[in-house]
Amino acid sequence: MGDSIKKEEIANDLLDANSAEDNVHHVNNPVLDLPTIEKKYLARVRACSKDRNTFYFTDGIAKVEIRIVSDEIIRVRLAPQGSFLDDFSYAVIDTDQHAVSFSVDEDETSYYVKTNKVICAIRKADFLVSFQDFSGKVFNTDDKPMHWEENPDFGGYYVYCSKKAHEDEAFFGLGDKATNLNLRGKRFKNWNSDTYGYAFNQDPLYKTIPFYIGVTGGEAYGIFFDNTFRTFFDFASENKQRTSFWSEGGEMQYYYIHGPNMIDVVKRYHSITGTHYMPPLWGIGYHQCRWSYYPEQNVRDITAEFRKREIPCDAIYLDIDYMDGYRCFTWDKKYFPDPKKMISDLAANGFKTVVMIDPGIKVDENYWVFKEGQQNRYFCRRGDDYFMEGFVWPGRCQFPDFTNPTVREWWGTLYKGLVDDGVAGFWNDMNEPAVFGRGTFPDDVRHNYDGYRGSHRKAHNIYGMQMVRATYDGLKKLYKNKRPFTITRAAYSGTQRFSSVWTGDNIATWEHLRIGLLQLQRLSVSGLSFCGTDIGGFTGEPDGELFTRWMQFGVFSPFMRVHSAGDTRDREPWSFGPEWEAICKKFIEMRYKLLPYIYTIFWQQHRYGEPILRPISLVEQHIPKNLIREEEFCFGDKILVSPVLNPGQKNKVVYLPEGEWYYYFNLQKYVGLQEHTIDTPLDEMPIFVKGGSIIPEYPVMQYTFQQKIDVLKLNVYFSRGKFDSYTYADHGDTFAYEQSVYAEKHFLLEGTDNSLVILQQVEGLYNERFDDYKIYLIGIPFEVRTVKADGVELNLLKDESGNDYIQVEKDFRNLIIT
Repeated sequence: MGDSIKKEEIANDLLDANSAEDNVHHVNNPVLDLPTIEKKYLARVRACSKDRNTFYFTDGIAKVEIRIVSDEIIRVRLAPQGSFLDDFSYAVIDTDQHAVSFSVDEDETSYYVKTNKVICAIRKADFLVSFQDFSGKVFNTDDKPMHWEENPDFGGYYVYCSKKAHEDEAFFGLGDKATNLNLRGKRFKNWNSDTYGYAFNQDPLYKTIPFYIGVTGGEAYGIFFDNTFRTFFDFASENKQRTSFWSEGGEMQYYYIHGPNMIDVVKRYHSITGTHYMPPLWGIGYHQCRWSYYPEQNVRDITAEFRKREIPCDAIYLDIDYMDGYRCFTWDKKYFPDPKKMISDLAANGFKTVVMIDPGIKVDENYWVFKEGQQNRYFCRRGDDYFMEGFVWPGRCQFPDFTNPTVREWWGTLYKGLVDDGVAGFWNDMNEPAVFGRGTFPDDVRHNYDGYRGSHRKAHNIYGMQMVRATYDGLKKLYKNKRPFTITRAAYSGTQRFSSVWTGDNIATWEHLRIGLLQLQRLSVSGLSFCGTDIGGFTGEPDGELFTRWMQFGVFSPFMRVHSAGDTRDREPWSFGPEWEAICKKFIEMRYKLLPYIYTIFWQQHRYGEPILRPISLVEQHIPKNLIREEEFCFGDKILVSPVLNPGQKNKVVYLPEGEWYYYFNLQKYVGLQEHTIDTPLDEMPIFVKGGSIIPEYPVMQYTFQQKIDVLKLNVYFSRGKFDSYTYADHGDTFAYEQSVYAEKHFLLEGTDNSLVILQQVEGLYNERFDDYKIYLIGIPFEVRTVKADGVELNLLKDESGNDYIQVEKDFRNLIIT
């Protein structure tokens, strides 16, 4: 499949490729601050070979691997000297998804690696790689051949890939970036960083997600650059016709992910990096946190106040002050003399207790965790083989090497005492890793990296991920069949398999409310759907209006937690006076009513890889104006919200996608594919339900599972046409769903001018606790005369408020309303 290789021709090709003016740095690189170093480019393709689903191309020295992962996913790797690094990734779980068929063809100009969905073309003359569909549309193509620079400081390579940027192309993703949704015209660095009180456009932040989505001509593709070193992305910033990504080390390895729908790109990204495990139901309730709630009486007083005021809440958090001198896995017995009894009493009142754990272990010969870690050499070591030390909250600390599987297993066992005390969830913080005065670890710190040893330059961005992985795996063993609840500040691609995330130390400003809106949408389409902000702002002083508007947005954040620093005013729902308390209570109650819907969209994320928050650009990518819309998003596929982002705002313009939409508060119907001006009184936020939807609803409870549900309410929002809706239920706290002990219900609705037909299909072995549905028909255009369930006629009933409903057995197969 390739011509013979002549040494003199190879030399001439390489000389020609490297003689171009832009192949040599004439000045220091402004981003990397490198000395003048020659760039080396791939030259003419000289040969092609095949090994099962992998194709290898070479210019005689360098080698490129093209691996077929699936019909829509192709991996590209570059080996500058012809030898690839060991195939290992913390992010990727499946690189062989069994494409139905694939082949390679060639003509005079190119090789063509083909699947059933996409063609990867490798141009012979200059090794340019491109991806196109079978209609001939090119989605992604190299602007220059892949290239590299030798780094004399550590002996590795800086690796580069440059792509052409289409004139209309928009870019999305990249995880935790405090900027506009469309990334075009911007440049970013990925290096997990503790960024207290960050600003709009500040970069980098706490997480590294080197995955982006490009949209051109209304169609989408994705690129996942799986490289844990410090990486960079330029989205047509330096050059308007070019998009580039590069790294300070490691391998040029990226996955091309074909669409053409954005949601399919995200789902396929999840197919290689994993989805979130199902959280315990209480984990998606309302959570209350502060730095810090202590002593014990304060915790008891706060939780009692929630129940007294009848404001729902599922979890109370303890920040670092619960510890003895900030020593992880200990209690300060002065503040918490009997933690087990306190936690038991809180649990009896419906509260789960979540506590903070940091990676810094205090250097103290009398501290059992430190002694075990040092005796077993579990802590990170510098290049000179001394233990790496730095100052964090406990003072002088050493840090476990979470890239060592033995250390991860040990770390997981350390939670036993806290679990035995009754702690229900754990929060891993400061794991960028953060070190006072220094920022993070020195580059020469050595890491095991699961046997693929390397320096901190390689391990930095996955340190927090591996810490929370150790936490999750340990808790899974300790809790037996109960699901852990974990949250982490630092993350890398794939962290969703182990944890939820939040956006770190934000500020109590209207600007940060908007930044949070952008961050959560971006995190969701970047694989981290279980995400939230510190509601009300971590630092600074919100007034009642800002706090309440943030609380309204928080209802539609997958992770809903208020959190604040101890030197700021209180942030409980009642802290700003009765008027604001009433509105906060109303919206928190809304969260609990919507729990069965929210739990369903978590299941759709877990099982199908669908993002929980969906920007308008993802919902309707074919409309160019939608690629710059930012304030509206869909919460799942049935509810659209548009948070109020300005003080004193009386109304706002809201765009509604195609279809019919019902305003949540008064059920007024609106037509989609256009903008509407919506009033925004303080006790409302623009919330719409899509016509043709079934939204399950719980009664208001003070915490999850407070009461048994005898009848499940289903709100049916009528629209003409055919529609699908789903509900999902399981035990709510076990892993039995992995053995099909769940109930996934698929409703098919068909509405006409004089009838509504609802068909129900059930999958799974779980028997829900209730027996009947109460079905409320909203917006139905005809007077109901007959109702038949599986051929049996039913009566139309009225509730205590005079609203019509139908009560029907939960196992009905068809319901016909005329």
